[in-house]
This record gives sequence, C-alpha cells and structure tokens, in this order.
Amino acid sequence: MLEKIMKRYAMSREGAKGFLGAVCACVVSDMVLMFPVGLLYYLTGDMMENRLSGGRIIFYIIGIILSLILIYISQFWQYNATFFSTYKESGVRRITLAETLRKLPLSFFGKRDLSDLTTTILNDCTVIEHTFSHQAAQYYGSIISTVIIAVSLFVFDWRMALAAVWVLPISLLAVRLSKTAQNRFNKRKNDTRIKMEDGLQEAIEALRDLKSNNAEHAYIKGLDSIITDYEKKSIAAELGVAAFVVPAQMFLKLGIATTALVGSTLLVGGQITVMTFFMFLLVVSRLYEPMSGTLINLGALNAAQVNIDRTNAMNGIKKQDGSSDFTPKSYDITFDHVGFEYNDDESVLNDVTFTAKQGEVTALIGPSGGGKTTVSRLAARFWDATKGRITFGGEDISTIDPEALLKYYSIVFQDVTLFNNTIMENIRIGKKDATDEEVLHAAKLANCDEFVSRLPDGYNTAIGENGAQLSGGERQRVSIARAFLKDAPVILLDEATASLDAENETLIQESLSKLIQDKTVMIIAHRLRTVAGADKIVVINDGRADEQGKPKELEKQNGVYAKMLSLQA
Repeated sequence: MLEKIMKRYAMSREGAKGFLGAVCACVVSDMVLMFPVGLLYYLTGDMMENRLSGGRIIFYIIGIILSLILIYISQFWQYNATFFSTYKESGVRRITLAETLRKLPLSFFGKRDLSDLTTTILNDCTVIEHTFSHQAAQYYGSIISTVIIAVSLFVFDWRMALAAVWVLPISLLAVRLSKTAQNRFNKRKNDTRIKMEDGLQEAIEALRDLKSNNAEHAYIKGLDSIITDYEKKSIAAELGVAAFVVPAQMFLKLGIATTALVGSTLLVGGQITVMTFFMFLLVVSRLYEPMSGTLINLGALNAAQVNIDRTNAMNGIKKQDGSSDFTPKSYDITFDHVGFEYNDDESVLNDVTFTAKQGEVTALIGPSGGGKTTVSRLAARFWDATKGRITFGGEDISTIDPEALLKYYSIVFQDVTLFNNTIMENIRIGKKDATDEEVLHAAKLANCDEFVSRLPDGYNTAIGENGAQLSGGERQRVSIARAFLKDAPVILLDEATASLDAENETLIQESLSKLIQDKTVMIIAHRLRTVAGADKIVVINDGRADEQGKPKELEKQNGVYAKMLSLQA
C-alpha cells in the first residue's frame, strides 16, 4: 500500500506513512462527532418515556463533558497528523526535486523552460501541499467513516438505511467520472500560467532591449493577451469543478427527502418506532454534511492530479550517477571518437578525438557554433556523450559521480553568474572553507584589487543580483578569482578574458600562467592572441576536430586556423 501511495501522490515513504496516519485521525475525528448524536438520541428517548431522574441527568452531563474532551483530543490529533505531516512532506518533496535537478545533466535544462521548472518546485508543490493538508486525508477519512456509519445503519433497519445512503455512491461516482474533464481544464490552465510567467520574466530581463527598440507596447500587448487567456482558463477550470461538484451536492440532499418519506411510510404502517425514525433523521443530518465537503475534496484531489503527474515526471527523469570514490592517477583528458546530440535529430559533435595533457594548455578554437563549448561541457560531464567515450586519468567519466569529478575542475564560464552577496562571499564559492586571507590572495591574482578599491565597502560591498553593480569585465575577474581560489588540477576557461580590455587581459594572462603550471588546461577562445602560447590547438569546425597541433604547425597547413589568423590580423 505504501508503494502505491508513494507512486500515486509523489510522496516519500515517510510521507506515505504520515498520510495513512492522517486518514486514521480523520476517521476517528468523524466518528467521535457522532457521540453527541447518540447522546441526543438517548436523551430524547428518556424524555419521551419520562425517565429523566437525577442520576440520568448527571449521566448526560458527564456524557457531554466526555464528548467535548474526546472531540478536542481527536481534533488536535487530526490537526497534527494532517497539517504537520503534510508540511514536513512538502519540505521533503521540494528537497527531493532540488536534488533531482542537481543530478540531472545540463542538456535537460536546455530542453526545458526554466519557468516550467520553477513552477514545478514552487506552484506544483504548493498545490499538492494544500490538497493534502486540507482535502486528501479528509476525503478518505470521510469515506471510511461514512461506510462504517452506513453499515451500522443497516443493522438497525435495512430499509431506512437504504433510503439514507443510496445517494452517496451516485454523488461520488459523478464527481469521480469528472476527473478526465477536470484534468484537461487544469492542464490548459497550468500550461497558460507557465507561458504567462515566462513572458513576465522575459519582459523584465529584456526591458533594456525592448526600450531601445521601442518595442514595449507591442510586447506588453502580446503579454496582456496571454494574461487574459490565463484568466479565462482559470475561470474555465473552476467551472469545470463546480459543474460536477455542485449538482452532486444538490443530489445528495435527496437522501434527506427519501429518508423522511420512507420513514413516514414505515412509521404509519407500524413497521418502525418513532425513536428509530428520529434516530435516522438525526444521523442523516450529520451524515450528509461531511459528505458534502467530501465531494469538494474529491474535486480538489482530481484537480491536483495534473500537479502530481508533473512532480512524478520530474522525479522519474534519469539522473547522472557513478562512483563517488574516485582518485585519478593523472589529469589527462582524452576524447575518443566522441559524438553528441542534444536531440535525436540534432548532431552537435561527430567523431571528435584528441587529448588534453596534464601540464599543457590545450586551446579549442573554431567558428561560432562549431561545438567548442559543447566539448568543454562534455569534459566536465555536464552532459554525457552519446557516442564514444571521454576519460579522465584513464577512467571513463560516465562511471564517475559528477560531483566527485568536478572536485578536480576549476571552470570560468563566458557568462558569469554572481550572487546577491558581497564580493568576498562570491569569490569564496570557489572554496567554501577558505579563509579571508586566501580569498584576498586569489582576488589579487585575478587583478580584482583595482576595481574593489573604488567600492564603498571594499570586498564587503554587496554587488546586487547577478553582480548588477559591476561591469562585465569586473564580473569576469570575480569569476576568475574563484578559479584561483579553488586551485584545481584541471582548468576550463570559456572565453575567460573576453570581457576584459587589453591591459587587464595581459595582467590576467600573466596570473593564469602561474595558475596553470602542471595542470590540465582547456581554453576556448575566439581571439587568437589569447591562445598564441598554447601547447596544443584543436580546431573544432562543424562538430569535428578538423585540425590539431602546435600553433606554428597549424599556421603552415593553411587550414582553418591559418585562415582565422589571417582574418584577425
């Protein structure tokens, strides 16, 4: 049962156990609420029979007090079992999704919209959390308690019981059959919300370009139509639930009429007593109230199925794994007939073979879009090769856990990502336990002192979201300082000096020359002066390693490298 709950509702094992506990608590809570009904039944009988003595009155007073105590205890248990376990599971669910994303290859993020992923972690988890804290356990608890009460009614009189409960399965079935239609409405609503959130995020990020091209009006007009569409889809989704739940609730009320009608007929015919008739009227008045809420809960549970399916789909994606016990014997990186495809029909690399040796600088050059960045990402196992193999120190990197592998890499990306924190803490990301002195030493090697000295709080200056307070070159130098701080045996530089002026580029190159001694260095560059001192150049052109060798050797071959050199000169 636990396995079925885990799979059906995207839960952990502990979450499934907590859910079963919450259902049990709801059943007990519903059953305890029948105690006052029983007391009222016996009190009415005593009054009709004129049996209300002093002892009986004390009995009812004690019964009322005990009922209140039991109701309080059961409600307290239900609250804790339902809400606390749900919120705890919600935290586990979000962490599980984050862990899943952490272990996915970067190729996955190239195929999925970031707004879609954000929606899964934030909105989908919130919807599931609300459903299981307010509806799911209550729904199953009401069903079980109603079945127990219904069976008890059949013990008293099967005719009256049948008149009371016949509406229950029909109402539940009507809402249950609406699940397909509700899922369709909610999927359309969810897809439109993702499109709306994506448009809003894009509008904020691209505001500068929109203004510079006088395109704000046209873009906002398109965004407005998406927001309007989302509003319509939301209304349609709500109506889709109400169209089934409200008629089912109205139909449920027929049970009161049939109970009264059948009871009156049997009472007139002398087949039941007045007290039996009264008891059934009391019970059905209590029976239909939670069932009316149950129909709403079932509708909400149906509506949440889209969010549950999206969460299950995310957790089911194949993750990158491998051995975490990895100690390489050397730091050579070898590409052996490597091919790579983002999609089945989109080949990026074809039969790429070369070795980046320890103690050497291997430069990847070639036309834009030729596959240079893809090669560097494959070397760090951000993606997995679809053909051939890549080895690091002689071991196939597809068998090594990505986090264990990346301990040996320092990477400087072309597009720098900084965090809304101080410069000191942004650099410290390269080595989380680094002392301030180590951070400052790395910053000095990356030539950060020059611009940090102008900031109001020096290295303790907050630089805003993604380093908004810094220029492109300054942001790049912070990123290079991280690489200095990590001081890993393998260095990947993706256009690391592209945002620097000639003077700062020269200073950084001098610092890099100290950093790369006895290390495996793979450099991507478009400016050939950046790689003039490389030990080996690999020309990546149209997904192939067309040329490789020393710069002087390739210059004499009059190939792609020689042509690029001539054009830049």
